Amino acid sequence: MQTVSLTACVTQLFLYLALGTTEFALLGVMAVDRYVAVCNPLRYNTIMNSHTCISVVTGSWVFGFLSEIWPVYATFQFTFCKSNVLDHFYCDRGQLLKLSCGDTLFTEFVLFLMAVFIVIGSLVPTIVSYIYITSTILKIPTASGRRKAFSTCASHLTFVVGYGGCLFLYVKPKQTQAAEYNKIVSLLISVLTPLLNPFIFTLWNDKVKKALRDRAKR
Repeated sequence: MQTVSLTACVTQLFLYLALGTTEFALLGVMAVDRYVAVCNPLRYNTIMNSHTCISVVTGSWVFGFLSEIWPVYATFQFTFCKSNVLDHFYCDRGQLLKLSCGDTLFTEFVLFLMAVFIVIGSLVPTIVSYIYITSTILKIPTASGRRKAFSTCASHLTFVVGYGGCLFLYVKPKQTQAAEYNKIVSLLISVLTPLLNPFIFTLWNDKVKKALRDRAKR
């Protein structure tokens, strides 16, 4: 059994939630970026210039960290008197609320609304963007053209699968439900997805694929 101090637990929970929120914000931005690249390619460099990119990335990071200050603060305002053992492999918010002696109903409801805003707020522009992207790709007359257009979105589209796990974990009114399933889904989100990211994003890169083919020929 591993032990963790209260300060380390607060820091761990804050970084986990803040980085996760930032990731969702960036996923929404990336979906819009892919929409512009596929549906308005001639205007892409004008719309997605360096100033725009720096602004949206900075805004995503600032939003991710500022939006999670209150949820973490509210979580640790409760008195934890039931036990000092967390049934999880990190400081999970649901498990912390489960150990609380106070009434967590209102806090859980506010956290639920915030999760809806963050996850669904990122998911909606992603879905809308890909509806337009799919429509545009299907109008391309050549198969090679459709394949090239799809390849610009494939890595991002694969990464969006992570939405399902976060919907299961956080977009629910009762944060303390189904702790045993939460551990499995959390493991997939925190370990499997980051492990696959380098492969997903690099293997769709033409230069990387060319380098691998050249290496294989040798």
